[in-house]
Amino acid sequence: MQGRKSLPPAVRRRFQTGRVSLDLVHTGGEGELAVWEIVHTAEDLGHWLGVILELPDLPADDADLAAFHRLRNALSRAAFGAAAGIPLAPSDIDAINAAAAEPPLIPRLNPDGTRDHPAATAGGALSTLARDAIDLFASPLAARIRVCASETCGLLFVDASRPGRRRWCSMDRCGNIAKVRKYRET
Repeated sequence: MQGRKSLPPAVRRRFQTGRVSLDLVHTGGEGELAVWEIVHTAEDLGHWLGVILELPDLPADDADLAAFHRLRNALSRAAFGAAAGIPLAPSDIDAINAAAAEPPLIPRLNPDGTRDHPAATAGGALSTLARDAIDLFASPLAARIRVCASETCGLLFVDASRPGRRRWCSMDRCGNIAKVRKYRET
């Protein structure tokens, strides 16, 4: 995202990458990403985890918030690095593995066909996100992590298109804006 204007927080929160581990990266961060921060408190963390994992708000404390920041920073460096063709740093691998080592959320199927997660915790949710990241970075999809080509965006996405030439986070937003801009220039 360096050197790019970024989308407003309301738009960033609505965009979902299809991978919860990358959605975590879009919650803010350090440096120039700090302006987009949406997880300021343990309560914010519990709410965000509940929204992204489709659970009720989870109880979270300051230790969970610190673990979230460590994981998000590692995932951010790893994902933007992967998009640029840079190998994962050992310290980021260690941070992701440490988060994944905690007990994950365990889903339960209810008689009515719904699911829930009994005894869900923020730590379990972070472990689940870290395990999604391991699945992503250890697969061929890691080479398809992209940064939106729009000069005003910078969101990450996984290019799951067959030819692997997707350029925009969303055709509804950035792709359409680029096509309209190109049409008007001709």
